[in-house]
Amino acid sequence: MIRVLIVVAVCGLAACSDSDSESREPATATPKTEAKAHAAGTRITLRDSEFGRMLWGPGPHAIYIFDQDEGGRSHCYGECAEAWPPVFAKKGGPIAGDGVKKRLLGTTKRRGGKRQVTYAGKPLYYYAHEGQGEVLCHDVFLNGGYWWAVSRDGKPRPS
Repeated sequence: MIRVLIVVAVCGLAACSDSDSESREPATATPKTEAKAHAAGTRITLRDSEFGRMLWGPGPHAIYIFDQDEGGRSHCYGECAEAWPPVFAKKGGPIAGDGVKKRLLGTTKRRGGKRQVTYAGKPLYYYAHEGQGEVLCHDVFLNGGYWWAVSRDGKPRPS
């Protein structure tokens, strides 16, 4: 129970807003290794976690989906995107790493024109306040929706 409260408190500090008033992309809140990974293309892999096998980006950094995203479009901008930076795709698209179903990888266009990686049609995000190998915000309710780690089939990981 204490662990759940700690996770909720940590995630709550960077709560998302569903505000459409700001369309800028996060400048400094991305995981440290994302800049290097973006230069070489974004490799998505499947790795173990305390919640089972799930998607990971470079670093490795846990990848999440947001249940408020519909129709393959992101609803996370402004403060939300600062706390939950989108997983961006380099020109040519994302790279399927070990265990990832290549046919489920894709992209969606964000306001401003950048391409965000999708998996099974869902936009993908990092949590800005996690270190490498950490999964702090799986199954967390913030700003009217849940954030989940992603399974190999593109569905939320069970808790």
